[in-house]
Amino acid sequence: MKLSRLNQISLAVLLLLALVPMQSFVYDLFMMKVFCFAIFAASLNLLLGFTGLLSFGHAAFFGTGAYVCAHAMKEWGVTPEIGVLLGFFASIALGYVFGALAIRRQGIYFAMITLALAQVVYFIATQVPFTKGEDGIQGVPRGVFLGIFDLSPSSSMYYFALAVFALAFFFIQRIVHSPFGQVLKSIRENEPRAISLGYNVDRYKLIAFTLSAGLAGLGGALKSLVLQLASLGDVFWHTSGEAVLMTILGGIGTFWGPIAGAAVIVNLQNYLANLGGWSTIATGFIFVVCVLAFRRGIVGEIAHRFKVTL
Repeated sequence: MKLSRLNQISLAVLLLLALVPMQSFVYDLFMMKVFCFAIFAASLNLLLGFTGLLSFGHAAFFGTGAYVCAHAMKEWGVTPEIGVLLGFFASIALGYVFGALAIRRQGIYFAMITLALAQVVYFIATQVPFTKGEDGIQGVPRGVFLGIFDLSPSSSMYYFALAVFALAFFFIQRIVHSPFGQVLKSIRENEPRAISLGYNVDRYKLIAFTLSAGLAGLGGALKSLVLQLASLGDVFWHTSGEAVLMTILGGIGTFWGPIAGAAVIVNLQNYLANLGGWSTIATGFIFVVCVLAFRRGIVGEIAHRFKVTL
């Protein structure tokens, strides 16, 4: 079976990523953090780039996945694959509820509803005991994958994070290239026409929103294992803004765009951390420059220039 150009490029990139622990010039923890936020940004891109729905509340699902996984790992002693799956399914459940409410509106009203619902989750996270308030859930154990592979060493955790990232990436790719994904694209391009063709648009939107929420929770659950922490910052509105920023910067509607955007933003956060409050201004300035220079996003411009799907 002949692989598509996108799959060939994707496999080549994943192979290079698998070699990272063998190199001395790339920090493992940095790459693992990129994987977590890349999944998060890609989940939003599934909703924004391929369905045309802008959510300002995706941090609710990211944080839910992080908190549920961290609590299950630390208090219940489950294995990491179970913890990640619990975070994934908890976010799916929350996404279904939020989606059922949000899809009743369109455009900016949809975005504002998702933001308002996410703020409710943030308020709840500050009040319920199991989140540990402002301290967060710290010292989350990484556990033993399948009862065999200890994820405490950085190299073992790296390959686990890479595997989760690869599964999420190809899952999104499969969704987009399926008949279901083609309907999502038609809704994005011309919703009234999709309705006239007999498609239950609200149902497709709800499924897309739920899947996107689950993937965001997957990124959050993985992040709680990588950084061994789940905190209020995971459910804060600023985190939702970062996901939007990553998606736009990398390229809306591309597969590798959110990953590239996540890598750039995480890198900027690391290098600009010493600037304190000025780091936000510096990041914003760089973002403006990139948007003006790359109208389609970084990956979007590359794909357009070389006429390839990325």
